[in-house]
Amino acid sequence: MRALFVGGTVDNSELDLEGGAPPLHYPPNTGSGTARYRLHHIGRRDSATVYAVYAAPDLADDEVERVADERGYARRFQAEPQLSA
Repeated sequence: MRALFVGGTVDNSELDLEGGAPPLHYPPNTGSGTARYRLHHIGRRDSATVYAVYAAPDLADDEVERVADERGYARRFQAEPQLSA
């Protein structure tokens, strides 16, 4: 699964994540108790999660959606975006 970042210091960066479910925050343990990025939505193809979009905590949901759409994440991974729980 690919982690995609919107906003913050690593905007437009990507990295591979292992495991079946993405963590709710990235990095999962910062040591400070404050998450740098929150899981915004995932992209699923068939029953598999193929990407996870992480957003800076102060970024509005509609802005994250706009950027993800502009960058074509769903099209690129041939997946359906789903909001995280």
